[in-house]
Amino acid sequence: MGIFEWNSSYLLGVAQIDEDHKQLVGLLNKVYETLLNGREKAEIEKMLDSLIDYATYHFAAEESWMKANSYPGLEMHMQEHERFCKRIVEMQKDFYQGYTTVTLELLAFVKYWLLDHILSTDAEAGRYITNKKTI
Repeated sequence: MGIFEWNSSYLLGVAQIDEDHKQLVGLLNKVYETLLNGREKAEIEKMLDSLIDYATYHFAAEESWMKANSYPGLEMHMQEHERFCKRIVEMQKDFYQGYTTVTLELLAFVKYWLLDHILSTDAEAGRYITNKKTI
């Protein structure tokens, strides 16, 4: 079992965004499993890089989708993504430079940020788009 169990309450009703979120959760779980299995630092680095790369891709896709749908909260949403990226890249640098290790604390930070983001900020955007299409 991973650190983050996906369930249907995280679905926004936007197929591509929901698939991206599932992929992010899957990558987070792979980093967690790699860490728990005591793998080498290089393997953990590779998994962490994949998670961060996919998050960056997802944020850009999500922002593009919001822009295309004239989402009024886009600027605030982008700032939230930016703050997360800044923080996770700082953690990644510290890990690469040997100042810290990938710990359950770091993975918990990612888990709870992602969980909160999906259930609050992303859900709000999903409701906006859904309501816009039904009007």
